[in-house]
Amino acid sequence: MRIGVLTSGGDCPGLNAVIRSVVHRAVVDHGDEVIGFRDGWKGLLECDYLKLDLDAVGGILARGGTILGSSRVQPSQLRDGVERARGHVEELGLDAVIPIGGEGTLKAARLMSDSGLPIVGVPKTIDNDIAVTDVTFGFDTAVGVATEALDRLKTTAESHQRVLVVEVMGRHTGWIALHSGMAAGAHAIVVPERPFDIEELARRVGERFEAGKRFAIVVVAEGAKPAPGSMAFDEGGKDIYGHERFAGIARQLSIELEQRLGKEARPVILGHVQRGGTPTAYDRVLATRFGWHAVEAVHRGEFGRMTALRGTDIVMVELAEAVETLKTVPEDRYAEAECVL
Repeated sequence: MRIGVLTSGGDCPGLNAVIRSVVHRAVVDHGDEVIGFRDGWKGLLECDYLKLDLDAVGGILARGGTILGSSRVQPSQLRDGVERARGHVEELGLDAVIPIGGEGTLKAARLMSDSGLPIVGVPKTIDNDIAVTDVTFGFDTAVGVATEALDRLKTTAESHQRVLVVEVMGRHTGWIALHSGMAAGAHAIVVPERPFDIEELARRVGERFEAGKRFAIVVVAEGAKPAPGSMAFDEGGKDIYGHERFAGIARQLSIELEQRLGKEARPVILGHVQRGGTPTAYDRVLATRFGWHAVEAVHRGEFGRMTALRGTDIVMVELAEAVETLKTVPEDRYAEAECVL
């Protein structure tokens, strides 16, 4: 068989592990040929690709990012490019395409699948918000990076008697904020799923100082918002891909808390540092398993589906089910963390 693979959307630790796994399983065990499209769906639409053999994927298991490159393509361009993509798949003699990506990538994968292309998806996102899989690779690495940063920030916050408002990634869901905040013993966690009460947040932080504590750490997901009308809030806008442009919740919260508490408050935005660097052992193993099972699904002809982790097993689920909704933090997890507003 001849298989194409691409990585699309935001980069993520573990992408190279999937690519390597796909090549090893396909080439070594099935005698297949694998090509990789450069820069995600753009590569498929422009027929820009390279051959992926064992030499091409040697030594990439521990590397962050993606050797294929990634990009975002506007939804309208994808819809208009379906026939072009089909033509390139036929021209290249591909038996299957394995796209690796998050919510947007999987929606595009479903679009391509519904048009008749042989698609087997692999879910990827540090946000851990794909509903049909227990976890996605990249999440463990991102949480580890955020937790280490929080541990480091505690010492400087205490030295200067400050409130540090640490912004982590999470557009629509607060999984990174919740897990890193719990792991680092944050004093307040703010997530997108629950609009926060600024009065309650200020009260909680203020009580720490009243009790004689010298600092406070607030972890906030980038997509978190205050309860309507509770404080001035800059919504930002939308980019050309329809994604919300955030105006910096950590900056806005630090200004608000400093005014209310009379204590120095500083924003710290971790940003893309959470996406980069070496994937953890857990993410390497999960990514490798996803790649292995994606190739097996191709050989079984299970198209229009994607890999997912359920318990300890890798299963195949429908792409339509995967993009139906996001996996948000459930209410019962807030009580476990104790400090989620």
